[in-house]
Amino acid sequence: MTVRLAAIPGDGVGPEVVAATLPVLSAALESHGEHLEVTELDWGADRFVREGAAMPADGAETVRRHDAVLFGAVGRPDVPDHELVWGLIIGLRQQLDLAVNVRPVRAFEGVPSRVRDVEGVDLVIVRENTEGEYVGAGGLAHAGTGHDLGIEVAVHSRRVIERAAEYAFGLAEQRRGRLSLVTKSNAMRHGYPLWDSVVREVAQRHPDVELEIVLVDAMAARLVQAPHSLDVLLAGNLFGDILSDLAAVLAGGMGMAPSANVLPGGAVPGIYEPVHGSAPDIAGRGIANPTACLLSGAMLLDDLGHSAPADAVRTALATTLRSAQHHTPDLGGTASTSQLAAAVLHEMESR
Repeated sequence: MTVRLAAIPGDGVGPEVVAATLPVLSAALESHGEHLEVTELDWGADRFVREGAAMPADGAETVRRHDAVLFGAVGRPDVPDHELVWGLIIGLRQQLDLAVNVRPVRAFEGVPSRVRDVEGVDLVIVRENTEGEYVGAGGLAHAGTGHDLGIEVAVHSRRVIERAAEYAFGLAEQRRGRLSLVTKSNAMRHGYPLWDSVVREVAQRHPDVELEIVLVDAMAARLVQAPHSLDVLLAGNLFGDILSDLAAVLAGGMGMAPSANVLPGGAVPGIYEPVHGSAPDIAGRGIANPTACLLSGAMLLDDLGHSAPADAVRTALATTLRSAQHHTPDLGGTASTSQLAAAVLHEMESR
């Protein structure tokens, strides 16, 4: 069986971590009699500067011809963020209707964290991925008059809330049976009360899952103070974005944070990406942590039904990270991007 993968290395450290990840995924598949076929797409800031768009107009159709996408990062200091983010990753999420963003948070043995008592932390944040505050509705009125008025409209629809909730409840059923819905319905009168209502309805179809509804500010504190009390978190687009970055600190930082953008049950390829961003301050130095990209690749394999190769990647990575000699600078070590990836590859092949 061949996995047809579109690789979008993107900007900054994106090409470095994608280049480190692809050989590991290929070796994992080959060891189980399968094959990785990669098509590299040169989308991102360089293309924007060269052609005025981060990806071609038919980019989503190009992606549809593959089984999945491994995405590196987007962003460059000399190009406005909104041009690249909306012109590439958010654009693809919306055009492909990738309903949920899945962010696992796992504290690996041997990996330091700035938060105490994180050993054994294992939770997942499910973020609604197409609406909310990131729907793009609004505008700028009275621009340049000294009375500029920025208008952002958050959109929350029953259909979109329900499909994200169904995915999150299904995930909770496979894990420890607890789901925490994160909203702000005490202060926001329309959208988040709708979230509360719809998710309670979905909960009735999943009686084996314990549901709690937590305000976002309380959840921010709880993530730091009592992360072991959490299993699956469900949140809208904005809150899920913020909380998942906060939760990454539990695992050692953004270099440890994988993600998947998927349409559950839909016949479209998912986009799998480390969420550390392009990190232009360290781009080109070969010191970016490839762990988030490797874990994103393992999620990709899992979702395509290649669970044994995915487990091989995660097991080899976990074993490798136990030794500080393989830690990259963000984890307090001196290993390079390629050295950590090579150590994971060696560990996996030795098994």
